Amino acid sequence: MTRPVLVYDGDCGICTKAVRLIGARGRRLRVPAEAEVVPFQHADLPALGTTAERAAYEVLWIEDGRVYGGAQAVARLLTDAGGFWRPLGLLTRVPPFRWAAHGVYRLIANNRHRLPGGTPVCALPAAERPGTR
Repeated sequence: MTRPVLVYDGDCGICTKAVRLIGARGRRLRVPAEAEVVPFQHADLPALGTTAERAAYEVLWIEDGRVYGGAQAVARLLTDAGGFWRPLGLLTRVPPFRWAAHGVYRLIANNRHRLPGGTPVCALPAAERPGTR
């Protein structure tokens, strides 16, 4: 079994803040200790089985050679985090909760440049973001 990897957009203020929050100690969600967290701009994406275009489009959870994106990546993270988060992660992996989670994820991801902490890079199409070429 290989170590899971959480891949996010390191140029996006929203994504970076979310990663800091989930990595914080205390009552917040913590990334499982065995998981590696890396911005896609510094990851060996071909070795992980994905592309820069996909990583710029959505957060990725890569585990055992499988790549999960968007809401399903978040669901896998929640499941692996354990505790209170595990049931929530499992719930968001099955319909109709899966569909709702996908809709909420896309709504936030598509509008992240408009949210507090968003950066101009967030507004660029995925193919034009730094690190995707």
